[in-house]
Amino acid sequence: MKATEKEPLDTLLDGCPPPPPSEFLVATVALRTGEQALLRPLQTDDAQRLWAYSASLSAETRRRWGLHPVDEAAADALCATLDPADILHLVATVAHAGEERIIAYFLLKHGVLDRDRQRYESLGIPLDRATDSTLAPSVADDFQNQGVGTLMLHHVLRAATLLGRRRVLLWGGVQATNARAIHFYKKSGFVKVGEFYTDKNNHDMILNLSPSSY
Repeated sequence: MKATEKEPLDTLLDGCPPPPPSEFLVATVALRTGEQALLRPLQTDDAQRLWAYSASLSAETRRRWGLHPVDEAAADALCATLDPADILHLVATVAHAGEERIIAYFLLKHGVLDRDRQRYESLGIPLDRATDSTLAPSVADDFQNQGVGTLMLHHVLRAATLLGRRRVLLWGGVQATNARAIHFYKKSGFVKVGEFYTDKNNHDMILNLSPSSY
């Protein structure tokens, strides 16, 4: 993986634990298609790219992800209020028609959501806001099953490790019927620790980070 600096991390991560070297938030990687992808933090000028990414997702992918809808106004508001001290918004982009196209969008929250914390506590697994992180990944439909998710996940987990995080859990779990995602998480080292029901069955999964792994 070839890394390239883009922006000082002491600016990006003000208020966070000691930041990792720049190469762990910004990198270029080779895709199976032969294209080069840039892995980097979402920026204030990415609103149109993020909106286009969200609009390109199939109804099935949006339903499976379900984190937050991104219409034009929401993308503008999100990119104008980015707070890397709370959530790292990371994207993979490729060159497309002379522009950058977002092909994957991952969120890494420093800490945990109350509803996730409560579920894990009921399982006898206390979470620590200071050392646990919460992950929400997504990949464009036409780049799924091409290794993009794995490249992005390793990139995100490396950053989490260097930020002093010890575990990563899934944001709101994963739908029990999403066999492909569950296989991906298991292959990546996540372990199922429980189930819960909303309007559907979901699995809670968590990963113990090993500093030597990333």
